[in-house]
Amino acid sequence: MFREMRRRGQAISLEECVFLLKTEKRGALAMTGDNGYPYAIPLNFYFDESENKIYFHCAREGHKLDAIKNDGRVCFTLWNSGERHAGDWAYHVKSVVVMGRARLVDDEAVIYEKTKAIGLKYYPDAGSVDEELRRAISRVALIELAIEHITGKTVHEK
Repeated sequence: MFREMRRRGQAISLEECVFLLKTEKRGALAMTGDNGYPYAIPLNFYFDESENKIYFHCAREGHKLDAIKNDGRVCFTLWNSGERHAGDWAYHVKSVVVMGRARLVDDEAVIYEKTKAIGLKYYPDAGSVDEELRRAISRVALIELAIEHITGKTVHEK
């Protein structure tokens, strides 16, 4: 159903893909937007390895939610900042591309749990996360991305 990676020699392992999903801070979620135009937006996220799902929080209305309600097929892409090898001016960058189905979560307990997990990834301490959740959880929507296909690769940018 999904294409094989053309440059298989640049592929990284599933374990490396999972590591990047667990450690990188931002990626871009792409979906079909208004009038069939592509719509991609940078987002913070949380990868739940045990569920093989990615979670995003957002407002309870907007373009992203409308697009997902119309067509849940999405692509999520992330990349690291890269590294230079000794004596080389160009970066070696790793990226991950995830294909899957996104849906809006309606279970309030799951919304709280996963939004807290997102917060713990980004905030300096659990107290700050708890305070933010007390203040804003009533305005939060949660998107769940069930992963169907994942690939990753390293590119030498020269």
